[in-house]
Amino acid sequence: MFTRRRLAQLILRRHMSSPAGGDQVIRVTNNVASLGPPKRGPKPRQLMSLPPFLSSSDPLPGRKRRRDSGTAGGQRGVTAVSWVKHYFDDVPPDVVQTHFRNGLVFLECPNEDGSTNQIPNLRKVNHNEIMDPGSKIHLPVSVAESKINKRYDTIPTASLNPNADEIDYFRRLVIYKDSAIIVLNKPPKVPVQGNLPVHNAMDVLAAAALSYGNEYGPKLVHRLDKESSGIILFGRTEESFSELQLLFSSKTDFSKSSKDWNNACESTMQRYWALVIGRPKEKHGFIYAPLSKVLIDEGRGERVRLAHASGVDGSEQAVTEYRVLGPTINGCSWVELRPLTRLKHQLRVHCAEALGTPIVGDYKYGWFTHQKWKNYSHTDYKPFSGAPYKLRRPVGLDVQKGSVLSKVPLLHLHCREMIIPNIAKFEGGEGKDKSDLLRFVASMPNHMKISWNLMSSYLV
Repeated sequence: MFTRRRLAQLILRRHMSSPAGGDQVIRVTNNVASLGPPKRGPKPRQLMSLPPFLSSSDPLPGRKRRRDSGTAGGQRGVTAVSWVKHYFDDVPPDVVQTHFRNGLVFLECPNEDGSTNQIPNLRKVNHNEIMDPGSKIHLPVSVAESKINKRYDTIPTASLNPNADEIDYFRRLVIYKDSAIIVLNKPPKVPVQGNLPVHNAMDVLAAAALSYGNEYGPKLVHRLDKESSGIILFGRTEESFSELQLLFSSKTDFSKSSKDWNNACESTMQRYWALVIGRPKEKHGFIYAPLSKVLIDEGRGERVRLAHASGVDGSEQAVTEYRVLGPTINGCSWVELRPLTRLKHQLRVHCAEALGTPIVGDYKYGWFTHQKWKNYSHTDYKPFSGAPYKLRRPVGLDVQKGSVLSKVPLLHLHCREMIIPNIAKFEGGEGKDKSDLLRFVASMPNHMKISWNLMSSYLV
């Protein structure tokens, strides 16, 4: 009985003695060695060709007149990048520029011997090269595939075609729906707004999956961080989207509408629940700390921080109300946060830098505090008897799902409650409630429920 090594040696000997052996290699498939052709190399990039450039005395539509000093008499010329942008007018200009910058755009040249082959003779073309009459440009099909809609443009239902599971999933997240708005309970680790590499964002999928028979899907009103969870709003009509977007901006003006509408707008409120490392010095208070943005990683990212007192770094005013919900257990405390202004990462920066108590799972603004917290043995005391108490892992409870006792906890920040005006009533549409205000409460995600249950015996 032959072993694998002996079988490979016999095949190799036969391969070396065969006159055509130079074109074949030993291939192993399902632990069986055999002679076969070599593996094919990468497929060539698929190119598409534009129509031949036609000489014209007028400039391209929508383009400014250009005079080229290199042409006789200073005649007008059309550059290669202008011709490509004119042909792909619905593709973002930076995508076209990227293809030129990476050397992916080619110009067809006639063969030197004057023969006409099926394979064209191509050379790279610069973006500022003047097009000659009859010139033909070849470029990758990826230019045509990069057509994307702007984030705030309505995405028709037929443009995405979500499957039945995605539609089912998003409709289970809906906690309220009327003729003007849709309210969802966002799960953690799901991006809210997408871009070219992020195709599973909530704004795109919800606009396609939650149309409910309308011609256009709902539009996203405000944002939540990818790692956070909680209530998120979508406007179903242009009027409701505009009103809610103005309501969630910092430039809201309550002097242009009726008294009932103004009172309802002034009652708009969001409440977050967060688990923080440590405990604020005061049980209740307000944080008045302006914020500013700084660029990091050579301009590829940004970070929010407390602004300098001089205000030279372009700061914006940020105010947050907070309230401690209970005692400190396992070195952590539950805190209720109410943002009075709505800036990016406002709650996370205020907790980490203003209060000195970063949110559990916020490694961007509380990395060093997490290291100290995980390496420190916490001994807490019962609030009534004063006896020492240490949080233990309950038997049968899975705490390895991002909870406070897991090795790498998830972000413990949840938009739990929201109060907004009843847009459907003020617009005269159909709504389930006839009151001026609507109040929503969203349940916490699983990892925060586990942390809450672990610490709930001493919460007040």
